[in-house]
Amino acid sequence: MKINEIKSPVTLIASVILCNLAGGIGGLFTKTGPDTWYAGLVKPWFLPPSIAFPIAWTILYTLMGIVLYLLWTEDKTTAQVKIALGFFAIQFVLNITWSYAFFGLENPLYGVIVIVFLWIFILETIITSFRVNKNAGYLLVPYIAWVSFAAILNTAILILNPVVF
Repeated sequence: MKINEIKSPVTLIASVILCNLAGGIGGLFTKTGPDTWYAGLVKPWFLPPSIAFPIAWTILYTLMGIVLYLLWTEDKTTAQVKIALGFFAIQFVLNITWSYAFFGLENPLYGVIVIVFLWIFILETIITSFRVNKNAGYLLVPYIAWVSFAAILNTAILILNPVVF
């Protein structure tokens, strides 16, 4: 996307803000301070520093906002655009659901279950977005890479903290 190709700067800005605000909903469930359930978990050696998470997610939600803009400004009467937008919406809901499952319910097992579905729907979003707008598909690659790492991290936490359900 070149600056002179922006169809609607207002829609672009609104899409980025919307994705960052919606992503913030997941943050409402994320409690990692010293007196939290999360603080008491055994964590793997490859856990990044805490500051990495808000930085990474802000970048990823911004990229998702650009993807939403790219899809939204396509011809929404076509089946491909509708499908891409549908997968985008589903993966976004699953993204928020993961925060609730892992942090809100304090349950790494539920987190693993949700993140598997999240990963599948991100992949579907990439594939369908790529068919509509190649840039939209490419912009989601860092997202699936980060979620792949998060899935490994979530699984490691589950293994290191066996819980009876």
